[in-house]
Amino acid sequence: MEGLNVSVAFFLLVVGACQALGWLSRRLLSPGPWGCLAREFAGSLQLCSSCLELRMLMDIGPWGAGFGLDLALTLLFLLSAVHSASLDGVPASPTVCVQELLLLRAGPAGTGARLLAQAAGTAAGRALTRLYWSWELTQLHFIQNLIAAECSSAIRAPLPLAAFVEGSCSFLFHLVLLKVRQSHPLCRVPALAATVTFLTYAAGPFTGGFFNPALATATTFHCSGSSSWEYIQVYWLGPLAGMLAALLLFQGNIPRLFQRNLLYSHKSKYRVPKARVAAQVEGDKPKRKGDKSKGEPRA
Repeated sequence: MEGLNVSVAFFLLVVGACQALGWLSRRLLSPGPWGCLAREFAGSLQLCSSCLELRMLMDIGPWGAGFGLDLALTLLFLLSAVHSASLDGVPASPTVCVQELLLLRAGPAGTGARLLAQAAGTAAGRALTRLYWSWELTQLHFIQNLIAAECSSAIRAPLPLAAFVEGSCSFLFHLVLLKVRQSHPLCRVPALAATVTFLTYAAGPFTGGFFNPALATATTFHCSGSSSWEYIQVYWLGPLAGMLAALLLFQGNIPRLFQRNLLYSHKSKYRVPKARVAAQVEGDKPKRKGDKSKGEPRA
């Protein structure tokens, strides 16, 4: 259990440092673009470092320290809940940034800057985690350093199936995200954490279950076994296609591209009772020449 205690301490340290960086950015920087980019950098660093350490526990823990799958999934759920609650509106995912661009919630320049901040944050998180592993505080980190140079690709399925798996995970995740975006945090945080845990568990044997292009780039793009184009198809194009499908199904259209609703028809909020409509139609009918009013006196 010593290795697990060290990993938990690393998780707490990373989350605390990134939260302090986000707090400093809110205090020292203006609430404009620079503060947003600083929080995006801190959120991506936090997510990448935690993901790399958790991946190490999931890969080496079962045979290197006797950790079971239940422990790994519990840690994954708790970390996902902490990230959802502490990132403060920072997506730390390229597909979520592109989704906000398509929903007209962000401009092209701001989205490009946020993507660059995410790339810098994930690169810093990977460098920080590798430095932490080099200290070899536990036996798990020693094993990780030995096998790091000879890591293999996380794609363990045919390329079309792997891209479909990542796209399906992204589709389901973004559907849940769109549904609970405006919900109370007590409902939103557990829903997102449970979704991430289930999708990662289901897609793990096929692709690793990333459905986040930034995390996949930092974790598996440097490993041998697949080409760069294959990685891009599975971990970039697949999640982007899944996000577009989820947005189209949820909204019925993509506001940045076209305004017309392709799936759902517009219905009025207010319904007029059928009896009233029928009465109005009968009252509007023209009277015939020979018809006499009931109130007209007879000769």
